[in-house]
Amino acid sequence: MPRLLIVDDEPNLLYSLKKALRSDSLEIITAETAREGIDKVRQLSPDVVILDVRLPDMSGLDAFTEIAQIDSSLPVIMATAYSTMETAIEATKRGAFEYLLKPVAFEQLQGAVQRALEINRHAEPAKPQSAAADPAAELLIGQSPAMQEVYKAIGRMAPQNVTVLIEGESGVGKELVGQVIYHHSRRSQGPFLAINCAAIPEPLLESELFGHERGAFTGAGDLRIGKFQQVDGGTLFLDEIGDMPLIAQAKMLRLLQDGSFQRVGSNKTLRADVRVIAATNQNLEELVEEGLFRRDLYYRLKVFAVRIPPLRQRLDDLPLLLEHFIRLFNQELGKNVRGVSPEALQLLKQHPWPGNVRELQSAVKYALVHAQGETLTPENLPASCHAPPDVPAASDALPAGSLNVAQYAGQLLDAGEADIYRRVHGEVDRILLPQILDHAGGNQVVASGLLGIARSTLRAKINDLGMIIAKRVLPEAGGVDAGPADR
Repeated sequence: MPRLLIVDDEPNLLYSLKKALRSDSLEIITAETAREGIDKVRQLSPDVVILDVRLPDMSGLDAFTEIAQIDSSLPVIMATAYSTMETAIEATKRGAFEYLLKPVAFEQLQGAVQRALEINRHAEPAKPQSAAADPAAELLIGQSPAMQEVYKAIGRMAPQNVTVLIEGESGVGKELVGQVIYHHSRRSQGPFLAINCAAIPEPLLESELFGHERGAFTGAGDLRIGKFQQVDGGTLFLDEIGDMPLIAQAKMLRLLQDGSFQRVGSNKTLRADVRVIAATNQNLEELVEEGLFRRDLYYRLKVFAVRIPPLRQRLDDLPLLLEHFIRLFNQELGKNVRGVSPEALQLLKQHPWPGNVRELQSAVKYALVHAQGETLTPENLPASCHAPPDVPAASDALPAGSLNVAQYAGQLLDAGEADIYRRVHGEVDRILLPQILDHAGGNQVVASGLLGIARSTLRAKINDLGMIIAKRVLPEAGGVDAGPADR
């Protein structure tokens, strides 16, 4: 008969779990300390272990390491009521079968136990990894189910020397995730360098990444060592990878395939051992279909992929994020704010957060600057967090063609807005862009030419407005398919 060991220091919880999981086909044994649990693993050879993270005599993570030394194939389900990013990543990285937050739903726990029993019959789980201190432990904040999945994904992919693609909207913290992956990787003692592909002009990006020879182009007065060569043996984080020009994409594909590259203006092949972590807020599959991103590079990058949820999808984490930013900016601004009033918290929960965690960070800093006491009140929050019903918000557009700029600006002034330029231009774009894109048949290259702006700028505006663009065949090419539509 399969045997389940439950290690937890709460007698009432042990009783409840034993009663809930009781079965004629499963023997259940319990332990109230880590040492007792380790001894029972050695003596009784259970088939599955449920292990609490916080135990009176040692941490569950350390207990798990000892259990794995006794039997590396034993599935261990970690459970805790006090989850942090660090423990979630470490548990997954060391090879825990599952990581659950208390209180755990019975169906979820029963399902995990059944899967563990099945796995134990047929295969070995991952071998344990050695623990490592994480200087980035405070970078990611959140205990929501969505963030727990992110932590577990980091724990699985960080120790592997593979390329990672991080997807998510602007402001969700993609670079922070990249840094955490780096700190938990086998290259954590090597260099880490971050490059924003959208911030470097296209003609210079290839030189920035791969370097150039003296005289390779006008202005190339000296030999330049590129970022790939500078970070040899370490990790390179490439933000906004969708903005990388095609010629640089071809060179990067070669580097990912065999580690070789050439500087601009040179035929000499060089080599670099670099782990690439890429990030994007764009839909790379759409860029592939448009011929703007190499299909082979896309598949090479997406060996491991993790999507970071937007803030509006994890509002349970809002109190933790507020606490973190208040503590951070209290030190910076010399303030002594201790919390947020219920009224202010309600306003923050109602806000859609189009700028995600980055916008929240700015809002908290603004509020602390204006705070008079130890509690943040609605009066301290930026005007965008109030969103009065009579003032159109950024996500609440006026009907197409009806925008009166002077009237709209007056409404924003009356409401005390401090971001009027962006708001007015956003409403103009909401009316203008669909018309131009419709005229261009959904072709963003054509549309950006008509608008006289860079295609990367057009893509950023489309993302900000939440528009979905569908290509259509222009009439002279034979028929109409579809045009742009608001999300």
